[in-house]
Amino acid sequence: MLLNSCSLALPSSNIYVKLPGYRCPESETGVNCKRVQFSFSKFDTSHWKSKYLSSRLCFSTSNSEVLINTPGIVGEKDAVIIVDHGSRRKESNLMLNDFVTLFRDKTGYPIVEPAHMELAEPSIKVAFRLCVQQGANRVIVSPFFFFPGRHWHQDIPSLTAEAAMEHPGVSYIITAPLGLHELLVDVVNDRIKHCLSHVAGDADECAACVGTGKCKLY
Repeated sequence: MLLNSCSLALPSSNIYVKLPGYRCPESETGVNCKRVQFSFSKFDTSHWKSKYLSSRLCFSTSNSEVLINTPGIVGEKDAVIIVDHGSRRKESNLMLNDFVTLFRDKTGYPIVEPAHMELAEPSIKVAFRLCVQQGANRVIVSPFFFFPGRHWHQDIPSLTAEAAMEHPGVSYIITAPLGLHELLVDVVNDRIKHCLSHVAGDADECAACVGTGKCKLY
């Protein structure tokens, strides 16, 4: 994730931080230490300026430190949590379950759980616990959001850190949101073409509308 003076919210505690070019207040007095007191702390990352949000950088923590740009792939002991905002509408929340099933089937990842940031269950804390119960020693939290905002750089990190406190030794990563990914162009274009075909009577309702009786094309 490329951030511009982005806030990372974690519970107040001493956490060792590894950030390029960052020096903690102690270092200004001659002590080369990287310990900071977290509440809602800002890191000036203006030297990372970029037009687009990168998917190659993310927050990573082992419950004692925050790292940037952790390499690797999803392994057997890794779990993935797909987290959306959450809704009071049951139908909207169930759609996340369908996506998680699709994601699990296509990726083959052994542990994949849905979570809602608020308004519905399972919460991030519940999903995190389910991942650990299935043997995960690292949890990859993937925000099902289009663009970075307060939920991504503040609420989700805070809720994930709170969940992780109950599972010492289990690390976690919070990935970038979907952002300006070129594959989203194909997704949006596919939706447009399908709906135009549906209006012309050449296609059934799309997966988002089928069976709901709420297609907006009528």
